[in-house]
Amino acid sequence: MYGTVARLRVKPGMEAKFVEIGRAIEAARIPGNVASYIYQMDADPHEYYLAVVFTDKAAYRANAESPEQNKRFLELMTVLEGVPEWHDGEIVSHVG
Repeated sequence: MYGTVARLRVKPGMEAKFVEIGRAIEAARIPGNVASYIYQMDADPHEYYLAVVFTDKAAYRANAESPEQNKRFLELMTVLEGVPEWHDGEIVSHVG
């Protein structure tokens, strides 16, 4: 499996829209997507972490390079304070 962990900062007052966008992305049924999780930090309610899991790196890259994902990313950027901090990598262990 392969995926990314991203740190995001949501603009004040845009939290509900951020969650709405996240749910729409989940509903898109992206090929190869296994799971996604959004965490809101206790210490700073405008800071979120996103963890996304794909079947493999090829499926992840195909999504990342697709016009559909670019459209989703541009919509996401409307509620963020800046570009997310992305950390891509191979998943070497999981429980579940």
